[in-house]
Order: sequence, then structure tokens, then C-alpha cells
Amino acid sequence: MKYFDYAASCPLDKEAAQVYVQAATDYYGNSSSLHDIGSQALDLLENSRYEIANLLGVDKAGIYFTSGGSEGNFLAIHALLSSIKNKGKHIVTGMAEHSSIHSTLEKLRQEDYEVTTLPFDASGHISINQLIGALREDTVLITLQHGNSEIGTIQPLEEVSAICKEKGILLHSDCVQTFGKTDIKPIARIVDSLTISGHKFYGPKGIGAVYIQPHLQWMPYHPSATHEKGFRPGTVNVPAIVAMTIAAKKAYENLDNYHKHYEILRNAFINTLEPHLLNFVMYNSDIPSTIGMRIKGVEGQMVMLECNRFGFAISTGSACQVGQQTPSKTMLALGVEDKSAKEFIRISFGRETNVEDVRELALTIGRIIQEQT
Repeated sequence: MKYFDYAASCPLDKEAAQVYVQAATDYYGNSSSLHDIGSQALDLLENSRYEIANLLGVDKAGIYFTSGGSEGNFLAIHALLSSIKNKGKHIVTGMAEHSSIHSTLEKLRQEDYEVTTLPFDASGHISINQLIGALREDTVLITLQHGNSEIGTIQPLEEVSAICKEKGILLHSDCVQTFGKTDIKPIARIVDSLTISGHKFYGPKGIGAVYIQPHLQWMPYHPSATHEKGFRPGTVNVPAIVAMTIAAKKAYENLDNYHKHYEILRNAFINTLEPHLLNFVMYNSDIPSTIGMRIKGVEGQMVMLECNRFGFAISTGSACQVGQQTPSKTMLALGVEDKSAKEFIRISFGRETNVEDVRELALTIGRIIQEQT
């Protein structure tokens, strides 16, 4: 089976795996314990906090380790809202946000918050003019993904941040799809909080991090929590944090090389599929490792199953909504509805992907197009 679903999850980097085992066996103490064995684990934890902060270009005092992107989004949004008092209950977000954002905001609706969701423009980006038009006197938070998980567009957060600072609005960004694929230091400096997730850049599953601007005075969501300065309960997973840090450093050290690699793969895929140009729609992407497309008149799930039969693992969208028989949120945000929205498929590359396999996948999809259209 040839894997083309790296946007959903990556294999664990071998060096990161070795470090995980070493940390779990040699530095097994609870990082909150006061004895020497606990202190050794604490040293590893704090060194990882420093390294992640360094990659983001931020103060390590704002780094909190979590179980991943979903928990991170939930806790970050609640932390930001807890830092403001009596300023309003209106939030602005995007239609194509990750399901963890939408579920968090749905819970907040039950607490009398009002939420305005914005569509994409034709290029797959949030319209700044529409965003400005959605703002109200009682708007307290904007939460926008940095990179879209299904088509790979990157949102104009610099412009959004400038608007937020002018109007005193907090800004959260889900950076799960961009950390390790592009340098997000410029983004970390301008948002109030962001989230990353280890398994998106060859770290372990079940580990991630949140950055919150240290000057914000937030309240713990779990009142009795003591770990991570009260940010979340539960014993800190030091081995996974150390392994994630190794994977993150490796991703950043090779950003330019991987970017060029993904551009070569993307061009090879598009060029091989060119004879069928009139039968598919390919969406604009700012992340070359992610290709979002539709085959006209063919349901994406069928294409995914046919590719699987021929030995290729692709996706029909975000792994957190696959199987729900609902259209891709990104397609809906783009104004693609009904049967057309269910035609969507996603192909995503990793550092192990090679040109030959990409061409074979494109030829396979070409055959499916010929048979089904």
C-alpha cells in the first residue's frame, strides 16, 4: 500500500521513536515529583518547552503541552475567553475550521455566545472585507486556521491580526496543518494563541502543544488542575513530548528541502493527470504537499475505495469527519454543495513519497476518470 494521506497522520520518525523509548525507560519519573528521578524528567520537559518555544520564536512561558490539536484548540479558546471580562460574547470563525473548533464553539453557543462563520472566497481564503463586515462592538475573539487541512490554503493572518489589535479582539489560530511544513514564527508573534499536533510532523500521536501569549491572565478550565501550570490535568507525557520535539527540530531543519520536494511531487501529479483536465477540478493550495480536487460526477468515497483497491491510500477530507456521509466543510465554505461537494478527494505527500509513486497514483485516477465519466 502506497500512502498518500500524510495530512491525516505521519509515521513516527525513527529517531523520535528511539528517543521516546529511552525517555520512557531511563527517565520514567513523574516530572512533578520532588525527588531526583522526578527532577530528571522535569529537566527533559523544560528543555523540550525551550526547544519548541525556540522553533516558534516565542517565550517558553507561553508553551503548554497537550494531548494534541483537538484538546489544544478547546483549551486555548477557553483560556482566551477567560482572560477577558464583560467585553462581549461574539466570536468570528471560518466555515472550514477543524471539527474541534466547531464543537468548541457549539458548546460556547450553549453558554450564550454568538458565533458568526465566514465562507471562503473563490481562491480558498477568508475575505478580509467580509471579516470586517462581520465584526461587532461585542466581538471578543476571532479563531481562524492558519492552513486548511483539505485544500492547503493559508489564511491572511497578518491582516487579521492587525484588525484584531486595532479593535482589541483576541486571535486564536489552529496551526496543526502548517507547523513543520512552513515557518510559523511570524504567525506565533502576532496571534494570542495557537495549536500544534505532533503526529502531523512525524512525532507521536496523542501529543501536541499550545502557545498562549504570556501577558494574558487566563483561568484554568479544570479548576483543580495542577499540571502545566493548571492548563490541563493529567500526568505530563514526557517521553512523547521529547519525541515530538525531536521530530519538530528535524522538520524545521529541513523545511526548504521538503518544500522543494513537495513542489516536484505536485507538479508530477498535475502533469501526469493533464490529459483528463476537463474532468476534474483542482483547488488552489499554498501548501504544496496537499492537493484537494474533485472528479466531476464521481463521488469521492468511490474514488478513495478504488484507489485503495489498487494499493493507494488517499482521503476524502479531514480524518475527523470521514465516515459521517456529510460534505467536506471546505467544499461548503467554497460554495460547492449537494452531490458536487461529495466529489472531493485529498491527496497529501510526505517526505518518503517519490515521483514514481505519484505518477502511478495519477495514472490510476486517470483510469478511474475514464471508467466513471
